[in-house]
Parts: sequence; structure tokens; C-alpha cells
Amino acid sequence: MRRVEYPLLSPSLGSQKTLVGFHYGTPGARPKVYVQASLHADELPGMLVAHHLRQLLDEADEAGRLRGEVVLVPAANPIGLSQRLDHRAMGRFEFDTAQNFNRHYPDMAAAVLDDARPLMTADATSNVAVVRQLVGQWLQQWTPSSELESQRRLLLLLSHDADLVLDLHCDTNAVMHMYSEEACWPPFEPLARLLGCQAVLLARESGGGPFDERLSGLWWQLAAALKASGVKGPLPQACASTTVELRGEGDVSHEQARQDARAILAFLVHAGALASHGTHELPPMACKPTPLAGSQTLRSAMPGVLVFLAQPGDTVSVGDVVAEVIDPTAEGAARVHEVRAEVAGVLYAAIRERYVTAGGEVGKIAGATPFRTGDLLGA
Repeated sequence: MRRVEYPLLSPSLGSQKTLVGFHYGTPGARPKVYVQASLHADELPGMLVAHHLRQLLDEADEAGRLRGEVVLVPAANPIGLSQRLDHRAMGRFEFDTAQNFNRHYPDMAAAVLDDARPLMTADATSNVAVVRQLVGQWLQQWTPSSELESQRRLLLLLSHDADLVLDLHCDTNAVMHMYSEEACWPPFEPLARLLGCQAVLLARESGGGPFDERLSGLWWQLAAALKASGVKGPLPQACASTTVELRGEGDVSHEQARQDARAILAFLVHAGALASHGTHELPPMACKPTPLAGSQTLRSAMPGVLVFLAQPGDTVSVGDVVAEVIDPTAEGAARVHEVRAEVAGVLYAAIRERYVTAGGEVGKIAGATPFRTGDLLGA
């Protein structure tokens, strides 16, 4: 194992942040698996999972079980970790730009399209190697103009040539769930089984340029663009990426983190990155994948005290009252607004706060029928 410190661009005199990566196996060995945690720096379950996963990887490394390459970045957002306001961590948006740390990653398919076009051949393996080399060269030549851009660039440099990418996040109050592109689902079904996901949200493209989709989207988007321009050489889906939502912000315990780390290690064995100690059956799926476009974001039509009648993990039907919003200042009897499900499915996430403003988000239900269009991710 190698521990490497990667300095970010210094934004001010006397200020320097560092990204730390742990590298297991032989560089260039396949499959390459990249795992990072807490890109939203106030989402900490993944950081603890990475702590326990590192211990398991150390043991596997000492036992000579590494077959592929594994890169682990336990704290993927040193910028966000340094941000606090009114005694509270503020790790989702950068203070300087107000940009979400998990949006606005560059379109690498568009960046290398012109260079890739004349280099494609009839050999799919060769084409994958060419694209990885071109993307790596483009990232090396990218001169970041800010600390945030330098962080994005470093994360992509570490992950752009990975076969599998796991981006560990969490919601505010939630059950275990995953987001992924449709093209990535088959490789990640075993991970969903091992983690016991209670919701899996799939989309062709969710929009906004999130970290994981820029890595997997590179391949199907570039393949489509090459085909549209008359290039006939095959370009397979050489990277599958997913965002794993490790329950809620408060779910930071050694017991859960060890459980999740063991599940991820079992997935690495299943993927061929680690040698197995024997045969292990995958557990059954705890849910059916549903389209991200079918996920309903529940909102309140009025401000007030929020009281949940359903909890994350509950299955709800159309018309069920998920929560009540109470205005205790109304004249006469208190005014009560019922927040009802408009789709049937699992309530997989809910907000932590118990006061909601008019139009404010309350929770999310994984519905089976697509009805939304455009950018599918929230702020």
C-alpha cells in the first residue's frame, strides 16, 4: 500500500489543503476500483466506512490477495471539511462560488472527441486504452484556476481510468440506497445485494455534471458521438460508477460502518479485484430498481412544524399521508396540512429538520413510473 498526499492549488498565502489517497495493488492491474468518501464533506458515514475498509484492504494486501488495483480516498473534499458557519459544518456547497461540490465536473467525452475520432480501430480493447490515455493527457494539461477546480481535477486524475467507481455519500435521514446510470446497473447489482439497498434509482443521465456520471457517462456519450460522426470502431462501457447513499447523516457507528466495509470488500472480491477465500452466494435483492425520473420529491404547501407519519423504509401508496405540517399560529384551531404521496413506492429519504417553509422539501419516494424530465438531481 502507498499513501500519497496530493496538494490542492493554494487559494491564499500560507494556506494549503491536501487530498490523501491510499493505493493498493499494482498500478495498471485490472480491474481498477476507485472508492471515495465524503465528497459532500458533511456526509460522514462514508468516511467511517473508508476507515474500516482501509483496515480490511491492509489485511488483504498483507495476505497477497490483491489482484487488481484499488484506490481509496477517505476524505475527498478537504475544502468542504474546512467550512463552518454558525458552529455547523457546511460541506455541500463551496463558500466562494456557492457551487455544489458534486456538480459541474467537466464533460470529458466532449473534451477528447476530436482527438479520439481518428484513433479508433476495430479492436475494442485498443480503443478503451486510447480513450483512457487521451483523457489522462487532457486532465494533465488542464490548468485549474481555483482551489475547487484543482480538487475536481485531482479526483478525476485518480479515477478516470477506473473500471468501477464507488462514490460514498449519505442523505439526511434515509435507508441504504444507490444512484447510477442505466448503463452501469449490471455490474453494480451485486453491490446493491451486498449492501441491502432498499432503493436503487437509475437514469440514463441525471444532469448537472456529478462526479460519478462524468466518469461512466464518458463512455456511452463518447461512443454515441463517435457513431454519429461515422466512426464504426467499437467502444464498450469501460467504467461503471455509482453513488452509494449510506443511510442518513446520523448513521455513523462502528457496527454499521464495519458491515458496509465488509459488503464493499465482498464486492471487490466479486469484481475480481481481490482473491476470494472461497465461494459466497450473493444475498437476494431487497428492492427492484426504479427510474430516478419516477422519484417524487415531497414538498409542503405551507410553513409549519413537520410531523412524520411514515419513516424511511416504509412502503406507501398513492394518497397516503406521509407527514403533517402544523401552523400553530392560525386563528382558531391550528391549521394542519397533509403531505400525501403522489406515487407508490418506498419512502427512501426524509429531511432532518422539523420546521419546513412553504415549498420546502419533505422527503423522497421511489416510484416505478417515470414522470420527471430535465435535471433529476436536487441542489
